[in-house]
Amino acid sequence: MSKLVPIKLFSLAFRQLLRDIRAGELRILFFALMIAVTCSTAIGYFSARLQASMETKAGEFLAADLVISGSSPATTEQINEGEKLGLTQAKTVSFSTVVINQDEMQLVGVKAVDNNYPLRGQLKYKTAFDITEQTTSNGPPAGEVWAEQRLFIALNVNLGDMINIGNAQLRVTKILTYEPDRSMDFYTLNPHILMNMSDLPATNAIQPGSRASYRQLWAGTAEAINQYHTKITPTIAPHQRILTGKDGNIQLNNTLSRGENYLNLASLVAILLASVAVALSANQFATQRFDSSALLRCLGLSRKQVLILYTLQLAYIGLIACILGAALGWLVQLGLFKLLAGLVSGVLPSVGLSPALAGIATGLIALAGFAIPPLAALGNTPPIRVLRQDIFPTPPRSWFVYGLAILALAIIMWRLSLDIRLTLSLMGGGLIAIAMLGGLLLWGLKGLRKLLTKASLPWRLGLGQLLHYPIRAIGQILAFGVILMAMALIILLRSELLDTWQKQLPKNAPNYFAMNITDAELPLFQEQVKQLSNHIAPYYPIIAGRLTEVKGTPVAQLNLTGRGDNATHRDLSLTWTAELPSENIITSGAWWSDSTEDKTLVKVSLEDELAKSLGANIGDQLTFVIGGVEYKTIMTSTRKINWDNFQPNFFVIFDPESVQNIPATYLTSFYIATGHDKEIVELARNFPTVTLLDIDGLLKQLNTILSQVTIAVEYILLFVLLAGITVLFAGLQSTLDNRIRQGALLRTLGAKRQLLKQTQIAEFALLGAMAGGLAAIGCEVISGLLYHFTLKISWHFHPWLLILPVIGAILIGCIGVWGTRRTINSSPLQVLREG
Repeated sequence: MSKLVPIKLFSLAFRQLLRDIRAGELRILFFALMIAVTCSTAIGYFSARLQASMETKAGEFLAADLVISGSSPATTEQINEGEKLGLTQAKTVSFSTVVINQDEMQLVGVKAVDNNYPLRGQLKYKTAFDITEQTTSNGPPAGEVWAEQRLFIALNVNLGDMINIGNAQLRVTKILTYEPDRSMDFYTLNPHILMNMSDLPATNAIQPGSRASYRQLWAGTAEAINQYHTKITPTIAPHQRILTGKDGNIQLNNTLSRGENYLNLASLVAILLASVAVALSANQFATQRFDSSALLRCLGLSRKQVLILYTLQLAYIGLIACILGAALGWLVQLGLFKLLAGLVSGVLPSVGLSPALAGIATGLIALAGFAIPPLAALGNTPPIRVLRQDIFPTPPRSWFVYGLAILALAIIMWRLSLDIRLTLSLMGGGLIAIAMLGGLLLWGLKGLRKLLTKASLPWRLGLGQLLHYPIRAIGQILAFGVILMAMALIILLRSELLDTWQKQLPKNAPNYFAMNITDAELPLFQEQVKQLSNHIAPYYPIIAGRLTEVKGTPVAQLNLTGRGDNATHRDLSLTWTAELPSENIITSGAWWSDSTEDKTLVKVSLEDELAKSLGANIGDQLTFVIGGVEYKTIMTSTRKINWDNFQPNFFVIFDPESVQNIPATYLTSFYIATGHDKEIVELARNFPTVTLLDIDGLLKQLNTILSQVTIAVEYILLFVLLAGITVLFAGLQSTLDNRIRQGALLRTLGAKRQLLKQTQIAEFALLGAMAGGLAAIGCEVISGLLYHFTLKISWHFHPWLLILPVIGAILIGCIGVWGTRRTINSSPLQVLREG
């Protein structure tokens, strides 16, 4: 038999696998691997399909080859350069406004386009709700608008109806389903409307100082686009940006990357739990085959052949589990996209088998890293064990066991493209927390022993079983406690976070913002709002400006982070006022004074965190560009702002005496009690160019999106929970033989089946209750920290979390009793004869 050829070794391994397939440890190993691969494959497909969608549509993300984007139109010089090179051009203007239909109104995002839009890609639309979409290379004609389907629901509009956009009445003729450059507005919460540029003047929605986004689109040959890029780069103003195809999906790509990291962390947790189950199952597999390996050694197989034989068995079952897991993962990602249907739209391309193969590779790596060390002992089983059961094989060295597991973990982390620093920090912190909580749990278990001295026999026996394997019991409590805590925390955030925040807002806190109010409309608007509300914030002039220099250094040369980096990469909403806004506190310097020596410098006040991020101090000079005009300023004060008061707040405030004759629109906020919907609609009708933001409506939309995202996260956490269940089963399987012998001995001494069943219920109910209790405490602690330090709102006790110990006791109790049912059903006589 020592000359066994490889093909026969493969055949023998397969036959033995078929014979042993009903073994509990193999089934647990199978399901653990399948869950790990399912989770990895599903998230792999989810990320890859989104990424492939962006890559395949790279030329469409801008609807052009190059775009000049800014808060004002492209200059004549920039347009002339493009025309000289023979480039095709188009223009778009995007802004927000309120659309009215009878007694309904809705804040929408409007994009006005000329007849050449889009230069790349196509628009898609429907002419009825129940038909397939059509494509076109031209936008809506004059007098018509195309709207997203959700606007028809929000405004109760039908195709062919007239709607008001500003002062213009336009007819809704098509259902807009796709815009090639819509990805640039990935964060928009509002329905979208496409209109013809020739109708824009009639709306009067764009006034001097209005916030709007202007885009000059260009298309042509690659050579001509490169030449144009080179020529216009020196002409780009601070408020302008040049975008090319590779820039078009940056916003979506960054969002996807962050989301992918979180999903991959969840996947890593599932893989780690499954790997623990694999290690426990493989150890049980190896332990139960010491006698068989010794017999095979007696029959002539070498150590290497014995090791290969059992490795092949696990490889067979691992490969089958990984293939099935990959297929299931493909189905799971379809469910994930379904849950995120409102956020991820459009037809996503297929990405082939790459994510499935990567998932299979992840499963096989986990199998190799966590199952090979226990198997290594089988090759060292001495033949003499056939005669002497007290002789065990030499275990592998510790460095080999832990080294292989760490190597497997490192490869999986690399495969998931995780942030190594973040992952190691979380794992390090997790290990410290596990050590501390494990010690507390061990102390708690021992304390329970004293409390249960007078309890009934089943409870004492159940607790004794937990204390017999304390490390395993603590590990299972921690695993299930963390899983239950994560799911409870997500439910808590989804169900009450926004509600709690709203309830703790000050009474009569503003619930409407009004913006884009012109000088001509201001007196009449103030009069009408005063009739509706007694709680009105001041009316602040608003102008868009760009910070370009700090202490004489261009911001492009500064290495800024946080608020400073954000403030220098976008237009800021600037204002001026003589009075310090309410709930603004001066932290350094003084409000407007005449102490500035250089009267040519404009005095400004900055929010204190922004000033710190910029490295600016009192007396430092800052340069702003407003409407193409450069303003040299001096910082005279910094302010701490309460951002939660729903009042207009500003990072930068100018001295009103230093800025004159700058065209601006006005912004305010006010409170209107419920039951005044008709008055609000009438106000919007009387001032069609004013944008009214309904805060309650926006919070409802935010709540809907939060619910959708958290449900998707819970969907992934279900697989983490399943992985935790496999760990529980693996732990039960590793102690099953001892449990069966103990049960047989107790029944021989007169114990009834009912006593054994009660003992199991007590053991696993205790384990589950402690896991649920840990989850409840952890959830309250984390929510308290989140409420206090991040959201700055009052924390309150959540009584419903007290149900978690009950849920844990029922869940783990049922699983544990079912997993150890053989201890009750096995014949004591047969067990004692075999043992």
